[in-house]
Amino acid sequence: MAIMQGSFAHLVVGAIIVGVFASLLSGVHSYGVCYGTVADDLPPPSEVVQLYKSNGISTMRVYFPDSKVMEALRGSGIGLVLGVANEDIANLAACAPCAASWVQTNVRTYHPDVSVLYIAVGNEVDAPAAAQSILPAMRNLQAALAAAGLDGDIKVSTCVKLDVVTNTFPPSSGVFAQAYMTDIARFLAATGAPLLANVYPYFAYRGSNPGDISLSYALFQPGTTVRDGGSGLVYTNLLDAMVDSVHAALEKAGAPTVRVVVSETGWPSAGGAAATVQNAQTYVQNMIDHAGQGTPKKPGPLETYVFAMFNEDQKPGELTERNFGLFYPNKAPVYPVVFRR
Repeated sequence: MAIMQGSFAHLVVGAIIVGVFASLLSGVHSYGVCYGTVADDLPPPSEVVQLYKSNGISTMRVYFPDSKVMEALRGSGIGLVLGVANEDIANLAACAPCAASWVQTNVRTYHPDVSVLYIAVGNEVDAPAAAQSILPAMRNLQAALAAAGLDGDIKVSTCVKLDVVTNTFPPSSGVFAQAYMTDIARFLAATGAPLLANVYPYFAYRGSNPGDISLSYALFQPGTTVRDGGSGLVYTNLLDAMVDSVHAALEKAGAPTVRVVVSETGWPSAGGAAATVQNAQTYVQNMIDHAGQGTPKKPGPLETYVFAMFNEDQKPGELTERNFGLFYPNKAPVYPVVFRR
């Protein structure tokens, strides 16, 4: 069985009760859901925050600072992964005062009323730009947080797609494909921050040769077990294998203590091969039920963010990209989910 090492890219496990669904939260260190806004018919941020709260969703990921979202989050108790927009990274990398201003405007203004957990410097930045700017931007933002006395509460990281790791099968063979990731990994180890990784079994399954990856293995369903000959560990689902390939890469980079946070994962409900409401519900529910166990290499709760809160009708690319939502823009559920510990 081969796991494709190509781009598992795309634009997270959230504590959700949908409408009448029961919530049985506790287990994972932090559940969350990504709040994407590439749509023209979404409810206002105040209603979105209320939807998170009424459904027991404990953490949110946003992709860039938005003052209306930040104001809506004041006093909500919702933890936040606050993104730096990709187009702002180069400026923050080149200009330490700009990083200090960014922290002042987007973090200190709302602290402690808004609980920022991580600052995510970019999302799936292409390798050439990432090599030049991500780590300098991270260092400048870390220094700005330290100057503001916030570095103990807020960690600086970046969100990567899985093609930063090569040789992903078996998982123990995972190694970073680009040299700049080694420096980032060591920065994270020094600051105690996690690496944020977008991990999509759907795209790995869809992009594989027929028969290489079974649908049941991708959906956390019984029937397939894979033994890693390098580590001796046994895998029963694709997400664990993909995450453990990142763990292996971190070890090889000299950063074995760095925790992996799954900053996006999900399954589309329409628009492509195996993209059905039933498969989306099966993946998300099974993933939630499993996440508290962690992976074979790193047992224990795995912090995970479901992508995404809403279907986003303005997203470019394939139709699947517009059908990852747990909710329709009218706040009705796309499918029922019970988020457990």
